[in-house]
Amino acid sequence: MGRAAAPASGHLLLSAHRANLLQLNPLGISLPANSNPTSTAVKTLIQGATVVLPTGCVQTDILLDRGRIAAIDAARHTAADEVVAARGLHLLPGVIDDQVHFREPGLTHKEDLYTATRACAKGGVTTFLEMPNTNPTTTTCQRLDEKLALAASKCLVNFGFYIGATPHNLSELNSAKRTPGIKIFIGSSTGDLLVDDQAALEAIFAETTLPICAHCEDEATIRANAARLAGTTNVADHSRIRDHAAAIVATRRALDLAFRHRHRFHVLHVSTGDEADLVADHRGLITAEVCPHHLFFSTDDYARLGALVQMNPSLKTPDDNRRLWQALLDGRIQVIATDHAPHTLEEKAKPYSPSHGGSPSGLPAVENSLALLLNEASRGRCTLEQVAHWMCEAPARVWDLVGKGRIEVGYDADLVLVDLHKTATILNEQQETKSRWSPWHGVSLTGWPVRTWVCGQEVFRDGQFNTAVRGREAQFDHARGGYWATEANPSTRRTSAGSV
Repeated sequence: MGRAAAPASGHLLLSAHRANLLQLNPLGISLPANSNPTSTAVKTLIQGATVVLPTGCVQTDILLDRGRIAAIDAARHTAADEVVAARGLHLLPGVIDDQVHFREPGLTHKEDLYTATRACAKGGVTTFLEMPNTNPTTTTCQRLDEKLALAASKCLVNFGFYIGATPHNLSELNSAKRTPGIKIFIGSSTGDLLVDDQAALEAIFAETTLPICAHCEDEATIRANAARLAGTTNVADHSRIRDHAAAIVATRRALDLAFRHRHRFHVLHVSTGDEADLVADHRGLITAEVCPHHLFFSTDDYARLGALVQMNPSLKTPDDNRRLWQALLDGRIQVIATDHAPHTLEEKAKPYSPSHGGSPSGLPAVENSLALLLNEASRGRCTLEQVAHWMCEAPARVWDLVGKGRIEVGYDADLVLVDLHKTATILNEQQETKSRWSPWHGVSLTGWPVRTWVCGQEVFRDGQFNTAVRGREAQFDHARGGYWATEANPSTRRTSAGSV
């Protein structure tokens, strides 16, 4: 199927028992006669899948109706518009990626909300939360509302957007309602989005109520290292400039602010084992996440991949990889998110420079993140229940998402059916992201998403997309109090895959 620059191609084949009802709509989507392409009224019965429930994996039948999970262990004779034969497959909650950069508005030559959410649907990601460093930046309630309206018209999956902190927008931060929380760049940004002044940070933690997350790299450390290595074109020096100290100093600083002001705080993209040790002291306030590139790549990979794996925070050592995995397995780190941040291959081919203007930091990952973790489950490094916790339940709890993250009656029917026995190779030419490349090009993985539902609507099946589907604005109930105030999934408390 060809790629499209706008929602104008792709279709899903509906079940055989409905074939005589099909008509072709102007978008090229196969739909039942007299149907609304974005309707959630279709009843779908998923039969025989092994379902990852809050209490563990059970082979059962799931009924989807009006966009929600209507029944678990539904009777075999339950009436449905579509029956999905899923024996031999596993059904997970849709992935929630709480850190992405989809580049719209302002940088749409790299990615846009439509291409990015095609990638999401293919990868089993049914909800994303996007960062504010677009152009213009999302630092006012008006810009937040504009972004939400744009997403409603373009996104194939559910969406939410952080509001960005600046040294001068406290009133906007306190007025924002339709957001998961506040994003602070403590280093690794420019202009108003860089908040490195201590007084400004104190005010944000003291005078706002939304949950806060931050990019933690110490700007003074980075600048000193860059001055020492001025003139380098060796991309491996990126990890010497944005070194362990830069990450650890900034994370310790942010934790101190959170503890003193009793403010919920989420540490984004933890990259060092020492940071994983720091966040173990959570005091009911702190959560943390790790990204696939910090689990699977290290400084050893610069020689092979060069700027393709240039990231902020930078790659660290193989020992950090090991320690981050262990922190996931023992619960010190709660979430896996991608930090999907695509650039074109032409941009990535620029010579490395410590200053702006060289090869940019960032890589695409949203369409392969679940498969990467399913592959680890197939190797016995973790369990399927743990993958569902890290990528579905935990981010929903961290950000107080309503109706997301679990397969439970009454929850939104955001689901992904996976084939744990399917082996396929990641190839640049098959990527849905507009940038059309992956740092995992050529890597074969076992365990892949094969079908994805968003609010009960099937948006992806075996390489085909229903581009008529539109996701919904994510809803947040911050009175819930976050991860440590909400109920844990008992099936993740296990140790058979608990060490690396």
